[in-house]
Amino acid sequence: MIGFRLLKQNQHEAALTADGVTPLVVLEEKADAVPKPPRTTGLYHFAILVPDRKSLAEALLHLLQTGYPLQGASDHLFSEAIYLADPDGNGIEIYADRPMEKWEKTANGEYKAVTEPLDVNNLLAQAGTEAWSGLPMHTRIGHIHLHVAHIEEAYAFYVQGLGFEPTTRMGTHALFVSAGGYHHHIGLNTWAGVGAPKPPVNAVGLRVFSIVLPNEAEREKVVERLQHVGASVRRSENSILTSDPSGNEIELIIRQ
Repeated sequence: MIGFRLLKQNQHEAALTADGVTPLVVLEEKADAVPKPPRTTGLYHFAILVPDRKSLAEALLHLLQTGYPLQGASDHLFSEAIYLADPDGNGIEIYADRPMEKWEKTANGEYKAVTEPLDVNNLLAQAGTEAWSGLPMHTRIGHIHLHVAHIEEAYAFYVQGLGFEPTTRMGTHALFVSAGGYHHHIGLNTWAGVGAPKPPVNAVGLRVFSIVLPNEAEREKVVERLQHVGASVRRSENSILTSDPSGNEIELIIRQ
């Protein structure tokens, strides 16, 4: 449906890829899984970034032809996006960026973020005539958007701890952060309610997401900052894990 390819699979886990090498999403099956309660922290959506507008048009055309229900289609100025959810209710965005020189900034230097209706007909006109063959090879996870309990706690963790730069704030209820001047790699909101609790441990949803760092030295700098802001850091033989104040789990990994 989405167009990933199966990279590897065992009895309870499947890793999905676009290029046949890099795992982008790992699905885990839980026998005792329950629906994620509303108004809890956790995943709002993960966002699949396709390489160009033509790829987004072809993904949209494919979804329309299958009849799978879409939840929305938006123009955010810096990107165009379509929204849906998987059968467990996990939010998914598929999007394409506009060229960076077209991203608009406000007077205070933040990226201008709007949600306007997507010009679907104009987008679909970019689709080719070839048969759908899945997500393009250079597809990647462009960002993740999370429900959190408190924005200021999230700011301290993601900006002062992990080291992201704030790029956009929406009042007191949403914050967007990134590295390298991108519009956002992580979105954070309190739309599930200020002070929202964590979901049950067996609820469907996000178990962990990965932040990829260039080398071990940079990872240790992040660990030091996290410890400075009082965040938990858990080391194992092959990974370093932390969690934000709202219980969202994060793995710090090294680029291969």
